[in-house]
Amino acid sequence: MSEVILELRGVHKSFGRAGAKPVLTGVDLAISRGRVLGLLGKNGAGKTTLLKCALGLMRMSAGTATIFGEDSWNLSAEAKARIGYVPQKLEFQGWLKVRQTLAYFGSFYPRWNGVLVELLRERWELDAEARVGTLSAGQVQKLGLLVAMGHEPELLVLDEPAASLDPEARRAFLAAVVDIAADWRRTVILSTHLTSDLERVATDIVILKNGTVFYDGAMDDLKESVRSLVVTSDRALPSRADIPGVLAYEIMGNHAVITLAGVTPSLVDELERTYKADVEVRDLTLEDIFVEMHRG
Repeated sequence: MSEVILELRGVHKSFGRAGAKPVLTGVDLAISRGRVLGLLGKNGAGKTTLLKCALGLMRMSAGTATIFGEDSWNLSAEAKARIGYVPQKLEFQGWLKVRQTLAYFGSFYPRWNGVLVELLRERWELDAEARVGTLSAGQVQKLGLLVAMGHEPELLVLDEPAASLDPEARRAFLAAVVDIAADWRRTVILSTHLTSDLERVATDIVILKNGTVFYDGAMDDLKESVRSLVVTSDRALPSRADIPGVLAYEIMGNHAVITLAGVTPSLVDELERTYKADVEVRDLTLEDIFVEMHRG
């Protein structure tokens, strides 16, 4: 059984007076070593709040969070040195040069990989002599990624890390994530709205909805399970589909499109018999699945 390096149990987080604005309402999650986990959710679903609670950067209203077996709120210096984190908003000393900033952060880590950092800096065309205060938003994000990835952490947590990167830089970043995750000892949590990026690198997907975990499982299992069924019959089809796992049902007379979680060959056979219909099974992208899961 894979080692669990980050675990959340019954995590609640509310904001406002007397907790008037609940964001997380009972999150249970266990993340194993060696996985690349994609965290998805609508804006305001609580992705950033979840990550901050998990890392001990924000107090939970209730529940527990552990990393490497330690309480997240009281992590030891040794545990913190095994974590890399890129938040949505980055702040650096604007008067320092890029090379000085990297040298400064690198001095804190005995395992700092200067070769990797220099390789990525050149690949991302980040000028070593540029003052940080003169960098664009995308360049600052590249610098943040270098700082977080330079010590090759066992747990790398990225909150919308590629939002300001151009397509070429994003591709290089994803390649670097794959390289880091190739070592089975390392784990990556990637929160992003760019589902195409997750399809390239993620092994697992967690979808947040209504303050809790709506889906938690392997990417391949999700895409294998959630499919679109095109049903065509010579008779009128019912106005609603009484089938477990239905995410969406659109009907036009004797033609229907059903988006369903839990599609199996036996279910397809049953639909064909029940409705005297032809059923075509269509694959969906991760973006399609995410949209269907949030209908209604």
